[in-house]
Amino acid sequence: MVKRTPPKVESQSVDALYKRPGFMLRRAHQISVSLFMEQAVSFGVTTTQYGVLVILRCYDNLDQIGLSKKVGLDRSTTGLVIKKLEADGLVVRIEDPADRRRKIIVLTARGERKLEEMRPAAARAQDIALSAFTPDEADQFLLLLGKFVDTFNGVTRAPIIVDGEDV
Repeated sequence: MVKRTPPKVESQSVDALYKRPGFMLRRAHQISVSLFMEQAVSFGVTTTQYGVLVILRCYDNLDQIGLSKKVGLDRSTTGLVIKKLEADGLVVRIEDPADRRRKIIVLTARGERKLEEMRPAAARAQDIALSAFTPDEADQFLLLLGKFVDTFNGVTRAPIIVDGEDV
């Protein structure tokens, strides 16, 4: 049996990969999630679940479709997140009095408390993430990320839609 040496990967091609916007955004997201989870590990809530809880606190009368549009998730993923939050007693689905087929998702008192208890951990995670920058750089970083999201939100599979318009 002949042992083959794996082909040598050119450092330029690896460097080029590491500098691609998509690669860096994915890696930045992984880091951001990790920082959040380190701060919020005791709460047993993911970043996506946290985002859903925040949206539910800010908006009334949302069903699964409306929630998915506000948080930028596809409907099936939103359904899985709601199912988990419901199992944990953080949200409930109630019948819409105007349309019995429609289920409105509502934060429970437990969900409200959990969200309030998580506030300092979420703030710490954000502060840690932005600590890589000076205050001016952090402002610029957020401005540029916002511009990127605003520019491409409408072309994604699950755009964030607020008040009938892409964010």
